[in-house]
Amino acid sequence: MPYYKKLFDETSLSGEKKKRIAEKILLLREALDKQIPARTLNSKLILATWNIREFDSSKGGERLIESFYYIAEIIDRFDLVAIQEVRENLKALNKLKEVLGSNWDYIYTDVTEGIGGNGERMAFLFDRRKVKFDGLAGEVVNQPVRKKEGDKMVALPSVQWVRSPFICGFKAGWTNFMLCTVHIYYGESKPEDSIRVQEIKQIAEFMKAKAEDAIELGNMQSIILMGDFNIFDKKDATFKALTSTGFKVPAALAKDELTGSNVKKDKFYDQIVFLNRQGVFEFTNEAGIFDFYESVFKDGEEAIYEEHFVKKKPEATEEESDGISLASKYKTWRTFQMSDHLPMWVEIRIDNTKEYLTKKAETVVPTPTPE
Repeated sequence: MPYYKKLFDETSLSGEKKKRIAEKILLLREALDKQIPARTLNSKLILATWNIREFDSSKGGERLIESFYYIAEIIDRFDLVAIQEVRENLKALNKLKEVLGSNWDYIYTDVTEGIGGNGERMAFLFDRRKVKFDGLAGEVVNQPVRKKEGDKMVALPSVQWVRSPFICGFKAGWTNFMLCTVHIYYGESKPEDSIRVQEIKQIAEFMKAKAEDAIELGNMQSIILMGDFNIFDKKDATFKALTSTGFKVPAALAKDELTGSNVKKDKFYDQIVFLNRQGVFEFTNEAGIFDFYESVFKDGEEAIYEEHFVKKKPEATEEESDGISLASKYKTWRTFQMSDHLPMWVEIRIDNTKEYLTKKAETVVPTPTPE
């Protein structure tokens, strides 16, 4: 569980603020208890993906101390989390790891160069008591285009993806698997940006080939592709580009009643899909989207945090000089404290002891005949 002592030893926080933060953490924990199953030692694994907005930059103002504890409280309910939008300065990621405690570790990429990459990293945070990093780690690049010139095949440079997908190998329980996290190009604010569709298709095809090779060789049992795909709706070409390659959405995440993962819950930006060797890697019926704004930085709490996002003039009223209400300013500001994405999670069964022993019990092994 998160390490709270430093929070309540913090001299910059008044006693009243510490009391409010403690109440908020309790409220958040209550919501988490109701919506996410308790973690087990060795029978099930809870995976999550979360785009934590500008983690961390000064674009939306400084992240408050309490925000790190709310984020840590959420992450601590999972065993392994893929995080997008980690920035060049690792101060925030290191702070989060410190709050989570010594059982947690991370693996992260270098910063993506170029304007489109936005100076971002991607990372995996995992609880070492449950999950073991198996040594495989790399950033995925688009393969060269092969073209015949005369009687020879030549490899021509291909256009690289805006942010390189990050792939790592892990072990948990009876399973070993690859996780690949992505933050797909956004482009124009429309459902079917052509570059976005192409990028999703290319990455999914590459990862499918990678998965099939690894599974055939017996090196891996499954591959999970997860992250921010910037998919507006499941009816769009972007979603079809992802699933047409053979990747499947876990049944628990495919339910019609499941909301989107943006704050308004009307966009399906974040996804978790998989390919696996049948009977080895099984999802349970537990999965979902967790809305932390029902517990912390709630609607209507702008007055509590006004000092952090509004520089008031003496004559200022609720409608500021720019015509934007305090409520609207607050709703934008809070996304830089927590995120403009909600975490998506899914539970996986990783204990195959019963199946293994049953198979052994049903197998007749001939007794060696003495010579």
